[in-house]
Amino acid sequence: MAKRDYYDILGVSKTATADELKKAYRQMAIKYHPDKNPDNPEAEEKFKEAAEAYEILSNAEKRAQYDRFGHDGMRGGFGGGQGGGMNMEDIFSQFGDIFGGGGGSPFDSFFGGGRGGSRQRKGSNLRIKLKLTLDEIANGVEKKIKVNRLVNADGVTFKTCSTCGGSGQQKKVVNTMLGQMVSASTCSTCHGSGKILDHRPAGVDSTGLEMKEEIIPIKIPAGVAEGMQLSMSGKGNMAPGGGVAGDLLIVIEEKEHDDLKRDGNNVLYDLFISFTDAALGTSVEVPTIEGKVRIKIDPGTQSGKMLRLKGKGIKDLNGYGKGDQLIHLNVWTPKKLTSEEKQLLEKLRDSENMQPKPEKGEKGFFDKVKEFF
Repeated sequence: MAKRDYYDILGVSKTATADELKKAYRQMAIKYHPDKNPDNPEAEEKFKEAAEAYEILSNAEKRAQYDRFGHDGMRGGFGGGQGGGMNMEDIFSQFGDIFGGGGGSPFDSFFGGGRGGSRQRKGSNLRIKLKLTLDEIANGVEKKIKVNRLVNADGVTFKTCSTCGGSGQQKKVVNTMLGQMVSASTCSTCHGSGKILDHRPAGVDSTGLEMKEEIIPIKIPAGVAEGMQLSMSGKGNMAPGGGVAGDLLIVIEEKEHDDLKRDGNNVLYDLFISFTDAALGTSVEVPTIEGKVRIKIDPGTQSGKMLRLKGKGIKDLNGYGKGDQLIHLNVWTPKKLTSEEKQLLEKLRDSENMQPKPEKGEKGFFDKVKEFF
């Protein structure tokens, strides 16, 4: 089933500000929160749907990517989390703070209950560059990449923070003229996670993390472009104390093709033919993304003519078909001639058929180019 538009899910316009997005998500989260709708799968699904929409639209880079490419730009584990959708742990750890207080549930402050007050820390993001061939860009590809990331070391255990009692917050009572006032701040010992390191093996630092090489499979959708940044949630560095892992950001780079050039979803190719082939006509093989194809050159073909191979370009990222391959014909003029060749051309020079005779109303090169774009 096709995913709903993220803006429609939150009930906001595409020009909504950060504050408007936050307010809309808060209202949706409160309405469909599991604490308010126990044993209601439909409400839980709407709760997750709203969280996924807010996760994308509240991030400037992800929002720009979504605005440009839609849901296709979030494919392959990008944007909405590995395996599709977000789980409850992700939602409460990442967005609990929009409800106020330190808890992962809005009902902590509204109804005095909920899921506890500790906030999980989030690990840092990782950024890598991925070079793709024109063929991989045109059709999409699955890659396995090596990433060095911080992960929880084997044998590391954690215990409840004694400073905050696992709440992740330190409360301070101040006597004022109006009575006692309670203020809360993030625990300085556990930094809001509610946990501290209990045991660590030799060689592991105080964070309980170690650097390990990991092979991560990623699916790149067809039609990505140079400089585009894709995001895999939870594939960055892990956080101390079992918090939420950061994201893996993949920046796309295009490898230059030997013969073809990309122009949007179209592919361009310069074909050089001899004067005799242009005058007499011929058939030649030309490279395409899908392999070589043979095309026909009509007799009397003029230099600068553009030919179109329909559907031989790149798949559109949003699923709107494929681009074309445009072939620019160039009549090649030899620089060195034998004496015999010169004599033959001298005889042809004075022929009436050899004189330039543009047909009436014939379009120039730039006019022809405009017809294709």
